[in-house]
Amino acid sequence: MADDLFSLLEPPVVACGLELVDVEHRAGVLLVTVDRPGGVDLDALTAANRAVSSVLDEHDPIPGRYSLEVSSPGVERALRTPAHFARAIGETVSVKTRPQVPGERRLTGTLAAADDEGFEVVSEALPGGRARLGYDEVDRVRTVFEWGPSSPGAGSTGPSTGRGATAGGKRSGSTARPPQSGQTNQKQTEQTRKQVTTP
Repeated sequence: MADDLFSLLEPPVVACGLELVDVEHRAGVLLVTVDRPGGVDLDALTAANRAVSSVLDEHDPIPGRYSLEVSSPGVERALRTPAHFARAIGETVSVKTRPQVPGERRLTGTLAAADDEGFEVVSEALPGGRARLGYDEVDRVRTVFEWGPSSPGAGSTGPSTGRGATAGGKRSGSTARPPQSGQTNQKQTEQTRKQVTTP
């Protein structure tokens, strides 16, 4: 379902001048993650929320009750497309492979290379020190934020490892609380999730 939702929601998100990073439906919540160079502000998230809500109302792709959350990626993000992987080369990633793929289903290492067919992860824990995987062999890949002297922004009050700004609400509208003063560029807002009943 996630791939179908991604294809459905990508055009309206792109029309808002944003990139659709990820779509995830779990525990009664549809999580839609968007981004753009320089980051995403609350106005952009609100516009994306309205555009996504309109498409969901029109196509009604998810049965039952759920809430919608549109957010920026934060410091840890899902990798879905070859372009996502290419931009993340050199970062630490967590990989979950599909059940039919031989070996451990979960591995963590440094993303060493990526092309149109797949990617390579380097880790001392892997046989031979590295693993090559095709995009069709993985369920999920995420970057992993690591605190420490080598982390970006070390020595300052860096962003939390949670999601960035969010704009959420009913599919028929959007509600969001403005960012609080003193926050970093990864502006964060709290959202009151509202259950949506699909006709």
